[in-house]
Amino acid sequence: MPHQFSLAQIIRKPAVKAKGGIVAAQSRQAAEVGAEVLAAGGDCVDAIVATTFALNVLEPWMSGMGGGGAMVLYRAKENRYEVIDYGMRAPQSLRVADYPLTGQGAASDLFPWPRVKDDRNIHGPGSIAVPGVVAGMEEAHRRYAKMPWKDLLAPAAKIAGEGLLVDWWTTLMIASTAADLRRYPASAECFLKDGLPPNAPWGIKAETRLPQDRLKATLLHLAAAGPRDFYQGDLANSIASDIKVDGGSLSVEDLAAFRAHLREPLAIPYRDGKVFATPELTAGPTMAHALRLLQQNLKPGSIPDAAAYAEYALALQSAYRARLDDMGDADGKRSLGAEYLAPSCTTHFSVVDRDGNMAAVTQTLLSTFGSKYVTPHTGIPMNNGIMWFDPTPGTTNSLAPGKRCLTNYTPVIAETRDGKRLAVGASGGRRILPAVMQLVSFAMDFGMDLDAAIHQPRIDASEGAVVIGDARLPADAGKALGARFDYEETQVQALPMKFACPSVVMRDGDTNSGAVEIFQPWADAVAES
Repeated sequence: MPHQFSLAQIIRKPAVKAKGGIVAAQSRQAAEVGAEVLAAGGDCVDAIVATTFALNVLEPWMSGMGGGGAMVLYRAKENRYEVIDYGMRAPQSLRVADYPLTGQGAASDLFPWPRVKDDRNIHGPGSIAVPGVVAGMEEAHRRYAKMPWKDLLAPAAKIAGEGLLVDWWTTLMIASTAADLRRYPASAECFLKDGLPPNAPWGIKAETRLPQDRLKATLLHLAAAGPRDFYQGDLANSIASDIKVDGGSLSVEDLAAFRAHLREPLAIPYRDGKVFATPELTAGPTMAHALRLLQQNLKPGSIPDAAAYAEYALALQSAYRARLDDMGDADGKRSLGAEYLAPSCTTHFSVVDRDGNMAAVTQTLLSTFGSKYVTPHTGIPMNNGIMWFDPTPGTTNSLAPGKRCLTNYTPVIAETRDGKRLAVGASGGRRILPAVMQLVSFAMDFGMDLDAAIHQPRIDASEGAVVIGDARLPADAGKALGARFDYEETQVQALPMKFACPSVVMRDGDTNSGAVEIFQPWADAVAES
């Protein structure tokens, strides 16, 4: 692909170090909310809840109450790792007959499912799966929080009351999906101006904000009523009523039945340490496959060299081949996923507190702005989780009522042989796994600290035979990859991303550090003051 951008620019974003807690997130302002909770004496989990709801307001194209996700937790006092799984699932009231195939080829060049009439599985009320984020926060808060639920939602409500600030990144994200946002009146009202993406003003003292009054009211109600109200109260009734009126299948019964699940993490042995990953319908089992091959074939040295990058590519290609042979929510097949088939928009943040509790948290609406549908009475952008399913009948991953959605997120916490811990994950759909695997390797194979690891160039090998290399790779590494693979080199860029967007924290003794993707313009690691 020809490039028009400068070849001379150098971008750095130094890692943050502190004795206190750190939140590393794709939104600096959301990370600040989490860090303030830590500074007020909150637990790692308190920061998770506050950061999650802040992201709902600040980064509505990536995640929020209308989505799902998973987190890996480390509890320092008990020396215990666990997973809270709050992935989405298809409504029990869904009717497969409502998704007839048109016979007109694939839905798009990026999403090869056969096209469904009116793209009902891709956008709009019919594409909405049962959301899990609030249930995930409910379970985490119930287990470990120190601070009241209402206090943790208050910052998000305050930010919603101020309105969504429009800068060039906001404009770009809204513009990328404005054509579909315009289809739905509540979505257009929330995110467009006269049917067009908003623009940031030129004046230094001027600003443009998009009002989020309905979302503010929803957050205040949820803060007062508690998380179950989202599934069994006034909010549940409002959400289900809006979706039903507009032709979707999500019902109050679907919401009432939803619960987050506590799961045992996959404990993957690696280099005399362990990597704790999400199980079942995530990319955690694929991570296990890739790390097994690296353990066998990669020879650790002082820095990643041409041979190391070749082993990364081989391990990832083998893991993806195994992943894609079979997939779906069926007995014996829940360790595989299909999100590689579509671009997705996700958020990841990592947290460590002063006591050494850690979390890797990944949440998603699936596509940018999910279903593109905002529920009119609550102001919540909803997911398009139904797009995860193959609309063709008779496959393991075929659309069916009540079925759990496949995912590609990969939050992990790694424990090195010398006792350091690393909480890492990323956004970027199918590109998440390669980024997470390499960051784990940089720390566990090459002993890098976070500043070195986040600035180390990576490859991506999630597109079948093609290997994508960062143009900053050493020349000998690029040459070696070109000789062995179908190799393309590209500059790292903010949009469209050619590599995933990681956020990571580390604990070494009693010192914490945090780092984020240097090319993501909003991302920051913030230490408690």
